[in-house]
Amino acid sequence: MDQLAALLDGPRARGAFMLRSILDPPWSLRIQDEAPLTVMVMVRGEAWVVPDDGDLTRLRPGEVAIVRGPKPYTVADDPATPPQVVIHPGQRCATIDGETLYQDLDLGVRTWGNATDGGTVAITCTYHMEGEVSRRLLDVLPTLLVQQGDPLLPLLATEIVKDQPGQGAVLDRLLDLLLISVLRSWFATHEAPAWYQAQSDPVVGRAMRMLQNNPAHPWTVASLAAQVGVSRASLARRFTELVGEPPMAFLTGWRLALAADLLREPDMTIGSVARQVGYGSPFALSAAFKRVRGVSPQEHRAAGR
Repeated sequence: MDQLAALLDGPRARGAFMLRSILDPPWSLRIQDEAPLTVMVMVRGEAWVVPDDGDLTRLRPGEVAIVRGPKPYTVADDPATPPQVVIHPGQRCATIDGETLYQDLDLGVRTWGNATDGGTVAITCTYHMEGEVSRRLLDVLPTLLVQQGDPLLPLLATEIVKDQPGQGAVLDRLLDLLLISVLRSWFATHEAPAWYQAQSDPVVGRAMRMLQNNPAHPWTVASLAAQVGVSRASLARRFTELVGEPPMAFLTGWRLALAADLLREPDMTIGSVARQVGYGSPFALSAAFKRVRGVSPQEHRAAGR
């Protein structure tokens, strides 16, 4: 598994929130849903993303914006337009005064807005919780990134308004594919994190792939160095310099990231997860998970449910 594949092996939408918005100006939406990740597609017209702290970003037709939560932000026809609608956790839509609005703006299947043929048409897709998008992916993304177009956009625009059996599953998979496609394009044109760049190093890249492909192996720095054909000290120094952390710290982070994703699967016990990611017992996994992530595996799993 290469570094990019490892990074993107994780988006798993489950009943993702998806909505097509049709709007005429002036309009302004205050987003404070605390979602870990949101994908916005500009089908027609333009919009501004206005963070509470940071630069304004203009979205043009055909562009895709990926917003990393949970901080609030505003999306509007113009940065000067005051918020009229607030999106709360659970995608509850209300006025500034708290009055529920969704039914008043309902325009049909997964569609809402203030006009049936407005000048702005946007599609918003939201992952509800971490685990659907892994923490290792969220940690390397900026708060907001924008990419121009994607071949999947016309298909998403067509499918979002269909009301057919199994349509939710179809839209979930389309969202996952769109996210992966956009991020793959973005990583190809922007500076990637140090550990991603390290994959091109003949020694460190090989060592990283060995750790990622076989996390259950009882690795030590010495055994890893022997596999890649360098001294223990040389590997430790070079790995830390290029990746930003020692080999065993990288392995621990990788194991726990995998464990966090696996714990969301209903048929996986804590014991089976522990064995799969290289911990000798559920107790050992629980201790490491609590130390690094601040919650127990049981608490992490319960939060996902």
